[in-house]
Amino acid sequence: MRLDKFLKVSRLIKRRTIANEACDSGRVLVNGKVAKASATVKEGDEIEIQFGTKAVKVQVLDVQETVKKDEAKELYRYI
Repeated sequence: MRLDKFLKVSRLIKRRTIANEACDSGRVLVNGKVAKASATVKEGDEIEIQFGTKAVKVQVLDVQETVKKDEAKELYRYI
């Protein structure tokens, strides 16, 4: 699955366009490397998102095309 779509489906970032912009500006790292929005995300990957002065680091547990709001947190875990 594309990185920008995973960020939206998992609700780490609310909108796909904002996820796209974050990736384009180099604020999203996958496994320690700056990633483009089109990068492929799979189970076990570590994603780090920099929000201003705060950084969020998560590990991907599952990849699904659609998920209910309540189940979105089951797609990742915080590190």
